[in-house]
Amino acid sequence: MVSSIKILSVFFIGILFYTACLAQPNGQNNELTLIKSSVYTPVKNQANSGTCWSFSVTSLIESQTMKNGLGALDLSEMFTVRSIYMDKARNYILRQGAAQFGPGGLGHDVLYAMENYGAVPESVYSGLLLGQKLHNHTKMDSRLKLYLDSLLNLRPIPGDWMTGFRTILDNYLGKPPDVFLFQEKQYTPKTFASEVLHFSAKDYVTITSFTHHPFYTSFALEVPDNFLNGNYFNLPLDEMIKLTEQALQRGYSLMWDADVSNELFRQQDGFAMLWRDGSFLDKGCNPDDEEQLYDQATRQALYENLTTQDDHLMHLVGLKRSAGGKKFFLVKNSWGNVGPFEGLINVSEAYFAVNTISLVLPRAALDQEQLSKLRLSE
Repeated sequence: MVSSIKILSVFFIGILFYTACLAQPNGQNNELTLIKSSVYTPVKNQANSGTCWSFSVTSLIESQTMKNGLGALDLSEMFTVRSIYMDKARNYILRQGAAQFGPGGLGHDVLYAMENYGAVPESVYSGLLLGQKLHNHTKMDSRLKLYLDSLLNLRPIPGDWMTGFRTILDNYLGKPPDVFLFQEKQYTPKTFASEVLHFSAKDYVTITSFTHHPFYTSFALEVPDNFLNGNYFNLPLDEMIKLTEQALQRGYSLMWDADVSNELFRQQDGFAMLWRDGSFLDKGCNPDDEEQLYDQATRQALYENLTTQDDHLMHLVGLKRSAGGKKFFLVKNSWGNVGPFEGLINVSEAYFAVNTISLVLPRAALDQEQLSKLRLSE
């Protein structure tokens, strides 16, 4: 996830370089040709909340629901956020505070939440109280952490401590429904997920690419927000990129977890590229600019020296090509309609290769060879 501080810093950098990216030298073509796009729902705004993990994977599931012919649905991100907070709190207490507790998460958290707690439409549970238009979780996150830390000073901890935790969530997000009406039929969150969305966590696959674990095995991704210790299948970098392009070519979309806290990710300008040492400042944002070289070893070194971090999760929805033939991924962000592409951003293959932490995609997007390598065809 990305903090509000990091978001603001990225936006500030984007504003600084906005003129440079619009001022194209004569003869340059900064337009991209759309090769393939999945279906996707409108851009949303996570606002002042660290819940990109829920927005990104919820958007992925909305797209998959549309692809499966079940219609366009607007699902509640905050129902999932609230559900996951309950598990985070229990984990934090049982580990006596020696664990991550905060608003961040990873892609598999949404899969876990929908499998175990269900889902609801946004119209049923928005997480916004009366009069609120944008999410702001600053006070809520602080109150939740303060409450849990105060409990850890007690021995024994009261058996009903979760009641107080739920009350804080209710005060800031509202109380979630036990049952609700959707299209004149009554559902619980669990029956809505199974009967309307036909959701199953087994229909999705989690992918990463690092050399400190064997390829074609799975491991618990070592980032602070992986409180569930979720496993990710490990592919060589070239195969991870190939899988991503292939999925998009087949009309599927993916959740993309990446490092965005660098000056090369510029939502305000609509591009993220691995420009060589500030070359974009002199020449403007030309998609065919030469980019830094990358390989598996470079990617690994940046991860291990903590340069590449688990910053932000987004929804990868399309494939584009520059005039010079370079590939770009079209990404749906959750920062509202920011930038020239109204909340979307074009990400070069080089930037993607170096900065990707993990992916979530539908299992149906993998071919038989990929399923066999990951032992998913057994």
